[in-house]
Amino acid sequence: MKNEKYNIQELLQRDVYVNDKKVGTIVGERHHPNEARVRSMRIQVESDVADEYMRKPAELAPLPKELVHSIRNDGTVKLSKSMRELQRRWRNTVRIDEKLYAPDEMLDRAVLDNQGREIGVITELFKIKRTYKGVIVKTRLGVQKDFGVEDTLRIPITAFSRTRERLDEVVLSRNFDKVLQLPSYISINEL
Repeated sequence: MKNEKYNIQELLQRDVYVNDKKVGTIVGERHHPNEARVRSMRIQVESDVADEYMRKPAELAPLPKELVHSIRNDGTVKLSKSMRELQRRWRNTVRIDEKLYAPDEMLDRAVLDNQGREIGVITELFKIKRTYKGVIVKTRLGVQKDFGVEDTLRIPITAFSRTRERLDEVVLSRNFDKVLQLPSYISINEL
């Protein structure tokens, strides 16, 4: 019953298994106008799996769509890879507000400060020593004029406080002029 393309609506609220081990439940996917850019679903991870297979447990994590093997007769979703492969994928994520996000889930998201001002859009992520430490943001023209910043900025992951799934936004933990003074912001832009 292997099928390469499953609609997210077919998979919502289904339990996910690797062999006989329940990993979690599919709870949705990123809302993006270009469906081809959405390569991961969101999964509510079982607490025992999170404790065992994550460095720091998280309640929500990405599930790459290519790992979905099939829907079993009992309605559960079978993955094509081992728990070690899933663990490897979870290590290649970004943590914001105790939730893990795959790199593809971060691209094209709007970046807002905590006052609601749009700073720009995430164009790429970058790593330092094999760990995602920041994002590259294409800034809005008004932000460039008001704050005297370049057209692209590096913003550290630690500066983000939460995401808004429906609006596809990432929110900074403080207003933008305070972010510009953060030691992590200064050091990441000196690289």
